[in-house]
Order: sequence, then structure tokens, then C-alpha cells
Amino acid sequence: MLHADIERLFDENPSQYSDEQRALFQRFKDALNAGEIRAAEPDGASKTGWRVNAWVKKGILLGFRMGTIVDMSIDMSDDAERMPFFDKSTYPLKKFAAASGVRIVPGGSSIRDGCFVGKSVTCMPPMYINVGAYVDAGTMVDSHALVGSCAQIGKKCHISAASQIGGVLEPVGAMPVIIEDEVLVGGNCGVYEGTVLKKRAVLGTGTILNRSTPVYDLVTGDVHTASDDEPLVIPEGAVVVAGSRAISKGRGKDWNLSLYTPVIVKYRDAKTDAKVQLEDLLR
Repeated sequence: MLHADIERLFDENPSQYSDEQRALFQRFKDALNAGEIRAAEPDGASKTGWRVNAWVKKGILLGFRMGTIVDMSIDMSDDAERMPFFDKSTYPLKKFAAASGVRIVPGGSSIRDGCFVGKSVTCMPPMYINVGAYVDAGTMVDSHALVGSCAQIGKKCHISAASQIGGVLEPVGAMPVIIEDEVLVGGNCGVYEGTVLKKRAVLGTGTILNRSTPVYDLVTGDVHTASDDEPLVIPEGAVVVAGSRAISKGRGKDWNLSLYTPVIVKYRDAKTDAKVQLEDLLR
């Protein structure tokens, strides 16, 4: 029923919204906050193992249409100094309590309403989680990291300092970035354009993944690429680092230039696991 009602209201696109329609959106947002619905979910029948729920993205966009810009400024001291913030009324900060089981370390982090954040997630300041995101239990989102709109993060992942997990709302059928369970994303990494990182993958510091850059697998000899219909998929347990590939013709060759290329140098082993397990002490 919620699915059909959101689709109908999105298509109607009224100039004004009734109290009943606003209550419908609130039920939708409550379901997002509880993790009962999500912008993408596992699907064993899909090549990527995931499917997009376009109607959920429509519901999130509906909130932007419905909301008005309101004052969300924060009082800074007793003398009425304020830190000015102005945003859509439909997407205030997400509310937490100690019983939520989420560590939000003081220091300037923001988590927008309409996302799911699981038990034992650790948020190191400053970081940001956008609407529609799903961050599962035991994950750490480190300082200066971004989890973009609708991005899906699995259990016990580490999104290291200054890493960017790209978001996508439109087009509504586009796959968001997927980070499966126990993935380590190193510092200053960027994962964009619907890339899927399968379980236990590791990204070395500074690795950038998107639809336009192929990934060369030194172990299997495969070259992993995105297509018009499918995103880039990094295999389970792959260890990916930033590399380069020489330009083989033209001025690039004459000038001895190389282009950035992500490279799979190995698959996770006991030595890699030992390093990753040290992260558990921080949670």
C-alpha cells in the first residue's frame, strides 16, 4: 500500500499538499529510518546481486518537493549567537538517543533524517550521512567521510577518513553505490556512479572507482568494466590499489605519460585480515 500510494502522489505532483499526504510522507520516512524500506536491496537474480527500488527514490524526491526552507540554525551560547542553517522542512537532522546504540562522537557531524543507521555504528567527527543512505550494524564512518544519498553500506565496514561514497537520486532507476559487508575503504578514496564493492573487498588509500575507469586484475587477468546496463563490480575479497597505465600512442607516448588505473593486486588473505581486525578495537 505504501509503495502504491507514494508512486501515485509522485505522479500527481500537486501544487499543494494536504495533511493526509504529508502524513503519508511521514510514514514513508519512518520506514526509511527504521530500515524497513531502502533505495536498493539484495537480489540474487540480478547480475550485481542488487536491485534498485525506484519508488523509494521517488518518495525521497517527493520530500524535497513537499518541504519548504526553514530555519534550522543552532544556538551556540547564552548570548544568542547562532550557527545559521536553512534546509527543507521535510529533512531535519535525524533524531538519536543513547538507546539507538549509535556512537556519534562530538565534533560537527550531521546525519540527515530519512536514512537507516544500524546498531554499533561509529561516527567520527566531522562526517555526513545523507537521506536515503543505509549504514548497517558495526560500521565505522570516519572523519571527513561522506555517505551520499541512497548509498548502501553493509555490516562491519570501515569508511576511512576523507573517503567519499557517492550518492544518486536521479535518475530514479540508477543504481546507488553499494558497499557490501566487511569492506575496508581506505583514506581519501572515492566510490562513485553505482559501483558495487562485494564482500570483504579492500580499497587502498586514494583509490577512485567509477563507471569510466577499468580495473585491471593482476591475479585473474580479467579487466572489470561498467557497461551501459551494469555498473562496475569489484569482486569479493579483492584488494584494489591506485596504479597507472602508460599511454601507448600519440603525444602521451612521446611524453611518457600514464593514466590513473585501479589495480587488483591480490585477494584477501590472513595477513590482510589481521590488519583489518585491528579496526575492531576502535568500535
